[in-house]
Amino acid sequence: MLMRTDPFRELDRFTQQFFGTTGTWSRPSAMPMDAWRDGDTFYVQFDLPGVSPDAIDLDVEKSTLTVKAERRPAQRGDNAEVQLSERPLGVFSRQLFLGDALDTEHITASYEAGVLTLTIPVAETAKPRKIHISGGSDHKELQA
Repeated sequence: MLMRTDPFRELDRFTQQFFGTTGTWSRPSAMPMDAWRDGDTFYVQFDLPGVSPDAIDLDVEKSTLTVKAERRPAQRGDNAEVQLSERPLGVFSRQLFLGDALDTEHITASYEAGVLTLTIPVAETAKPRKIHISGGSDHKELQA
């Protein structure tokens, strides 16, 4: 279903968390995520606190889903003196390779309380199905 293929991306994410680097459009920071399947639906959630919904961009090309978001600095007064700044700013991005088992034509997205939730149905061709077995009495009728 969900394939992770870039180990260096994870190394970049850990480095950015440790050193607190700001993501740019050419080198975005990674965003934390959870993913799970419940029945015939696959869910992915991204933590994006403080990001405006209009600053989130979702794109699907073939089986690759790209999520990009930007958190801009808060507006402060001219005389403001920053005492502490720990919240990461800049551009965040994550790419997921969904594979053929998911229906990329029917992805839905919702954003609430700083969490982006994607709902991705499992493709009809990937769902389990019963296969009829011929034989037994069908075979006897053919011989008679």
